[in-house]
Amino acid sequence: MVQPQTPPDNANYALEKLRDLLRRGTTGADGKLPTERALSEMLGIGRRAVRQALEVLEAEGEVWRRQGSGTFLGQNPGALSNDVGAIVAGTDFMEIMEVRLRIEPQLAQLAALRAKPAEVTRMHELAQKITKSDDADARELWDGALHRQIAQSARNQLFLTVFDVINHVRQNEAWQKIRERARSNNGVTIAYAQHEDIIDAIAKRDPARAGEAMRQHLLMLQERLIRETSLDHDLPLSASDEALAS
Repeated sequence: MVQPQTPPDNANYALEKLRDLLRRGTTGADGKLPTERALSEMLGIGRRAVRQALEVLEAEGEVWRRQGSGTFLGQNPGALSNDVGAIVAGTDFMEIMEVRLRIEPQLAQLAALRAKPAEVTRMHELAQKITKSDDADARELWDGALHRQIAQSARNQLFLTVFDVINHVRQNEAWQKIRERARSNNGVTIAYAQHEDIIDAIAKRDPARAGEAMRQHLLMLQERLIRETSLDHDLPLSASDEALAS
């Protein structure tokens, strides 16, 4: 009787399997990969081989790892932490929005051309998590994860690196507070509809519509941030104003 052949427990085999896993887009929230133990069990390979393969992928810029947090798809945004910190310190919200308006519609267009079905499904899941979150930190987490998934699906590493620099500002406490002031139950609902419109255009391979939907979403956010940072932000919001919260 022929015995079933066990997968070779070596780093080359692990590297081949991990590359295939990354190509299939098997990541969690915010591009997070399964743990080393989970990968070892999934692939039937020892953890040492998995760890060595991850080291190669990290050196290639395919993944990055943070002690105590896990392994993530893409290049390490912390590698630019000093430069990014200086950039953020000298940047206001409007500058961030101006850059987002020029980058993210193009990322949405590319995602409409290149996103895999599993990535589109993940986008829908992330959009739903935003509406189901009941605190500011969670909403920022899932909103950032959704926008990064779109950027990641564009499959342009340079664009993704620029996006990560911009997205670093989400860690700024002032940014979180002002975005939270701009939110209301109705605003979250409107933002969810906008997100779904973007995702639907990506799913239907319509780059023009995807780019325009993203542009309109960001324009509404930009207008709301302008209102919230103005001296008039204490004035009552109209129904149309509330619809701008995202």
